[in-house]
Amino acid sequence: MAQQHLDPTDPMAGPVTGDALAGYLRAQATEFLRALRLHRETGGGTANGSGPHGSGSPADPVDAARALRRAVRRISGSLHTFRPLLDSDWSESMRPELAWLSGTLAMEHAYSARLERLLLALHRLSGAVFPVQTAGATAGTARPGRSGPPAPPAAPDRGNLTVGAAKAGALLERQLTLARTRAHSTALQALGSSRFHAVADNIAVLASEVPLVPDATTIRLHPHTVAAQDRLTDAVTALPLVTAGHPYNAEALIHGLAPDPAPHPQDTPWHQVRLLLRLHRYAREVLQGPNAPVDVRLLAAGQALDRHRDASEAAAAAAQAARTPRIAPATAYALGVLHADQRHEVEAARFAFQQAWQKQTVGTP
Repeated sequence: MAQQHLDPTDPMAGPVTGDALAGYLRAQATEFLRALRLHRETGGGTANGSGPHGSGSPADPVDAARALRRAVRRISGSLHTFRPLLDSDWSESMRPELAWLSGTLAMEHAYSARLERLLLALHRLSGAVFPVQTAGATAGTARPGRSGPPAPPAAPDRGNLTVGAAKAGALLERQLTLARTRAHSTALQALGSSRFHAVADNIAVLASEVPLVPDATTIRLHPHTVAAQDRLTDAVTALPLVTAGHPYNAEALIHGLAPDPAPHPQDTPWHQVRLLLRLHRYAREVLQGPNAPVDVRLLAAGQALDRHRDASEAAAAAAQAARTPRIAPATAYALGVLHADQRHEVEAARFAFQQAWQKQTVGTP
């Protein structure tokens, strides 16, 4: 399938050099320091919306943690895409530290969102009434309407499913709440560690002084941005988009129901495309500046891949819970139906990505 080549910059705007990269990195470092100050003022809070100011307030610790992750991801992505323009020793030492920090800060929210997604799906499938955690919900965690034609609905035994759904929900809540609590403790320990303080110090220096190579101000950013785009296009071309063009991929679902506890092998290239799409978006931000128009094609594709990741990880969590020793058959049945439902969601997200990626128009909302 031929892919549209998206020109990441206006050819009439003139060359964009390392000065733009330096300005972008300084801005992201400043955002990081601002978010860190807000995070400390709110006492850290938790990623499920509790904190001294409550969810949604201007000083929400959830917003602070999200802003920290946002800045770290953009700094890290820029170091990856534009590394020839940056001091190599500094860049290579910072990248793994930024990856560690971003991953550590993301885990608590991920467990919270995964639990909510699974409990809502159980409720939808069974009609059972049991507590559904809504704190910390973000766009995409509550199950949105499917994009494109939905996968054929499963036809579970409603009676058996209702019997097992409450116990399955309670089991998932115990397991994922424990994981979330541990992730919260890990994040707090990380933010108080000497390792974090070293990263924060480096970012603080970055806010005023970017370690560019001597000739960076004469090096154009456009070729590096195009290279990031080409890596994304190549990865998308390797995806089975013909299969993803069908709203229901029975072969993928059969593989998804296999007893192998390892991560689903078909999901890995899709996760890689999600990461490459993020790098491509960040490179466009560097090149086009803070007032760049939003590419709705990339935005829709990224949202579909986010849903794909969420559904894939939720399915894995349901499968893991089903392996709990000595659970009742009705509980295992409910978890099996839940796993299949989330694998259906994976296929629906792939279909949505295929539809978004093939769109020929690029515009602003």
